[in-house]
Amino acid sequence: MIPRLITDSLLAAAAEYPVVTLTGPRQAGKTTLVRAVFPEHRYCNLENPELRRLASEDPKQFFHLHREPLILDEIQRVPELLSWIQVRVDEEKRKGAFILTGSHQLRLHEAVSQSLAGRTALLRLLPLSIRELEASGTSIDKNELLHRGFLPRIHDDALDASAAYANYFRTYVERDVRQLMELRNQQLFETFLRLLAGRVGQPVNLSALGGEVGVSGTTLKQWLSILETSFVVFRLPPYYRNFGKRLVKSPKIYFTEPGLACWLLGIESASEASRDPLHGNLFENLVVVEALKARLNAGREPRLYFWQDSHRNEVDLVFERQRRLIPIEIKSAMTWHRDLAANLLKFQRSVPDAQPGFVLYAGDLFPETEHYAVRHFKDASVCLV
Repeated sequence: MIPRLITDSLLAAAAEYPVVTLTGPRQAGKTTLVRAVFPEHRYCNLENPELRRLASEDPKQFFHLHREPLILDEIQRVPELLSWIQVRVDEEKRKGAFILTGSHQLRLHEAVSQSLAGRTALLRLLPLSIRELEASGTSIDKNELLHRGFLPRIHDDALDASAAYANYFRTYVERDVRQLMELRNQQLFETFLRLLAGRVGQPVNLSALGGEVGVSGTTLKQWLSILETSFVVFRLPPYYRNFGKRLVKSPKIYFTEPGLACWLLGIESASEASRDPLHGNLFENLVVVEALKARLNAGREPRLYFWQDSHRNEVDLVFERQRRLIPIEIKSAMTWHRDLAANLLKFQRSVPDAQPGFVLYAGDLFPETEHYAVRHFKDASVCLV
C-alpha cells in the first residue's frame, strides 16, 4: 500500500471521537487505508448481501456478532445502523470505536448529521496525490499524470490506464448513478459526462448544455448533483464577497479524477494528452484537485475558490487563510515568463489587502517578487497547508 498523507488526521480523529467517518470516491483506497491504520478493528463490508441483510433485518443480532472496535465499510448501504451506533457509543464512551466508510456523500452526510451529530469526525479521502506517489518512489511527468490519473490500483498493479478507466466507469460510476436515481437513458447521461469533460475548468451553463444533450436543464442539474454525490466531479465556487456585481458567480466544474476526464475525452496516451486542445484545462484540473487533496488530507476545509471579473480577468485559485486571500495562477507552460503572473497582479490591484500569491507551472525557474513566488506545480500543497 502506498502510504497516505491523511493517516495522521485519521489517527487524531479516532483519538478524539467515538466514530470516524471517511468518505470518498470508489477505488480511492478507503478500505485499504482504514484496515491498515486500524488493524485491531474487526471488519464488515456492507456490500456483502448476507451482512447487509442481517444488519437491516436484525441490527441487534448484527452487533452481537460484530463487536466494536469495528470498521463498517460502505455504511450508506444500511443507514439505519447509525441510530444503533449512536446508542452504543453513548453507552460505551469509547474513542475510535467505529470507523465508517462511504462513497455517497450526500446520503451519508444526511444520515450522519441526524444520528451522529457531535459524535463523529468527518474526513474525505480522494485518490492518490502527487506527493504520495513521489514518496513511494513514483515520479512521472505531467502528461503521464493526466493520462494515468491517481487511482491507487492503476499504480499499485501497473494497470493499463484506458482499460482501467473504462472498467471504473462501467463498474462504479454507472452503478452508483443507478442506485441514486432512475436513469432512463444511459447514453444521454454518458453524453452529458463527456460534454462536461470537454468543459472542465469552465463555468457551466446547464440550460445551454441541456440543448446539446437533448434533456432539460433541470434534469442536468439533477445529474450533476448525483455526480457530485458520488465524488465524480466537484464544484469550485467563485469568490465574490464584497466585490460588487461585476463578477462571475457560477461555479467551475472539475473532475475528482483527471484520468477519468481524459478517458471521457478519448485520450489514450500521455502524448495525446500533451497535444490535446484541452491540455491547459486538464492540467488546471490536475493542480486544482491537488490543492483540494492537500487541504482534505490535513483534515481541513478546502476554502478554495476562483476569481473572474466581467472583463474575463481570472485567477485560477484563491485560497482563504485567516480571512486573507492568496491568489494562485496555474500554467501548463514549461518556460517562465512574467506574463504568466499578469492576472495575479490584476487581482491584487482589485484586492489591495490580498497576500502575495503563487504561480504554479511546469518549468524549472522559480523567481520571487514582493507580489508572488513561482513554484513547480508538484509543490502545490506547500502553498496551502
